[in-house]
Amino acid sequence: MRTISKANTESAAELPLQGLTALVTGGTRGIGKAIVHNLAALGAAVGFCGRDAEKLKTVVAEVQARRGKVLALRADVTRESEIAALIDSTEEQLGPIAILVNNVGIGGGGFGAIQDKTEAEWDQVMNTNLKSVFLVSRAVIPGMIRRRGGDIVNISSLAGKNAFAGGGIYCASKWGLQGLSGCMAEDLRAHGIRVSTICPGSVATEFAGRGPKDPSKVLTAGDVAHAVAMIVCQGPQSFISEVQLRPVTKP
Repeated sequence: MRTISKANTESAAELPLQGLTALVTGGTRGIGKAIVHNLAALGAAVGFCGRDAEKLKTVVAEVQARRGKVLALRADVTRESEIAALIDSTEEQLGPIAILVNNVGIGGGGFGAIQDKTEAEWDQVMNTNLKSVFLVSRAVIPGMIRRRGGDIVNISSLAGKNAFAGGGIYCASKWGLQGLSGCMAEDLRAHGIRVSTICPGSVATEFAGRGPKDPSKVLTAGDVAHAVAMIVCQGPQSFISEVQLRPVTKP
């Protein structure tokens, strides 16, 4: 599925990302959807992917209503062949990818005592939360190296820094993401490419976590999108390597 809206006509002074192309994985709901909206509002041409065709259409319509430029593509970012098509279509129709936000992630099978988990649950969480970041980043990085710059923002979690009962697989995926991101940052900074992680605490979304959340004691998807904007709008000499986000009131 592919849909492109009309170009944003706001002035360049109000659109710090005008002329840049961003790609967001998992952009049809929750944090990803908020990031798509925010980057488009800042002037970027935004490609995003998901696996639900109807949700892709819904987000496109919402962004178009605000005159944002957006491209929706159906893709499974745990599959290398689908990633290649995703990158090619995005760059062909929107331009070279300057901003990559690896947002896609799941909880579900990642929660529960490790002795009760299955190999299939391990593979699903690891493939979605960690392998996808490796595959998509690897596909985008060569172009960023040629252009001598770019931002890669990986949406991690405070679970990538803190252990808790029942979090074995999920925490392992996010601890792995922290390690991967840190090494990527060191590999790529000499090429002018910044790799950053955002580690939110509990966020009020549809994400299948450890249980119901009190809306008054959690972050919003918009809070995480704001952090992404802060990273990609920083000055060229600056490098925000990690952002930790917590709700003011402890859950």
